[in-house]
Amino acid sequence: MVQTPVSPPRPSLRPLFALPVIVSALGFFVDVYDMLIFSIVRVPSLQSLGLSEAEVSQAGTFILNCQQAGLVLGGILWGVLGDKRGRMSVLFGSIITYSLTNIACGFVQDVTTYAGLRFVAGIGLSGEIGAAMVLVAETLPRQIRGFGTSVVAGIGYLGAGVAYLTVEYFDWRTAFFVGGGMGLALLLLRVSVFESGLFSRFKSQHSDVSRGNFFQFFRNWPSAIKYLRCVAIGMPTWFVVGILATFANELGQAMGILEGVKPGRCVMMIYVGLAGGDLLSGPLSQILRSRRWAIGGLLLFSMLLSGVYLFGGIRTAAGIYTVCGLAGFCTGYVAMYLTMVAELYGTNLRNTATTSVPSVVRGTLIPMTLLFQAFKPSVGALVAAGLLGLVVYGLAFSSLSRTEETFGKELDFVE
Repeated sequence: MVQTPVSPPRPSLRPLFALPVIVSALGFFVDVYDMLIFSIVRVPSLQSLGLSEAEVSQAGTFILNCQQAGLVLGGILWGVLGDKRGRMSVLFGSIITYSLTNIACGFVQDVTTYAGLRFVAGIGLSGEIGAAMVLVAETLPRQIRGFGTSVVAGIGYLGAGVAYLTVEYFDWRTAFFVGGGMGLALLLLRVSVFESGLFSRFKSQHSDVSRGNFFQFFRNWPSAIKYLRCVAIGMPTWFVVGILATFANELGQAMGILEGVKPGRCVMMIYVGLAGGDLLSGPLSQILRSRRWAIGGLLLFSMLLSGVYLFGGIRTAAGIYTVCGLAGFCTGYVAMYLTMVAELYGTNLRNTATTSVPSVVRGTLIPMTLLFQAFKPSVGALVAAGLLGLVVYGLAFSSLSRTEETFGKELDFVE
């Protein structure tokens, strides 16, 4: 008698509504708001300080690069702390840092102070997403891990839309106050969230294992390449946000669009798109049973839409905003990308990797903006951005093709 194979029971989705997931999603929401607020208020805030159009471009690039440098440094510091002391220590410390600093940004009167505060804000902002993703990945069953991290990223990216609307209805100083206030309010919810059980067990059972050693990523050539590939896969996100959106006013002028293109609105459209894309990427990876295929498909369409943005013959600001939204949707693979990073590394290095990698990715915007500004006088803004895009997407596809598939991987291991 032939027995019919019994299908394994479908995993419950109830853990997706647990407090760690909800609080992590709200934390990332505030993090995105506070991280993107400068890109949105860059032009009006610098103009209100008395800068000319040329000075706004130069000073804005300098301040943005200071913030990105802070993100790189903070990503390493918070990542190490999260593996040494615990995921929750990062979530508390980082949000206090960037909330207070964003409130201080509402009082700036000069470019130097502005740049210094954005550097400190960058340090604080770099801890949130990595620790949140690790906490959710280690808390949820592996069968629904992709859904959980997608919920965190999808809700989190809506913070950009709220940031834009805040600036539309209030002045730029109030927008900073709102961001800082939301962060401090979030601390009340954070008190109710417990440490990752997987990390707590690891800490008690493996007291002799080195934790949070950033230099272990570079202990040999294969380890270094593995880490750098993780960085390269994430770079297109900040090409789209940091170049195509932040400098949309200059790119729009190069296209001959007479009406002014608002970079803040472009940032909002991209991040609303990112929210939708990240909500899709989790279920897509579950259906495909692959992180790599889900990321690769979205990455391909992101590259095509970046080409349409720059060389598709767009003639109106509305056209720019529409393509930004679509490009954001197709670049919405960040949830799966960070889930994959968390799955690639053992518990003793997981937070260090998942927090530092996206921060280093954000730091790559520094050479991107410098190259963009260097190429622009000789080849024009559109070609400069196009050449930069070829390099960024080329590195991302090459790195993804050589990265291990991690779907359904058990996380209870050490490096």
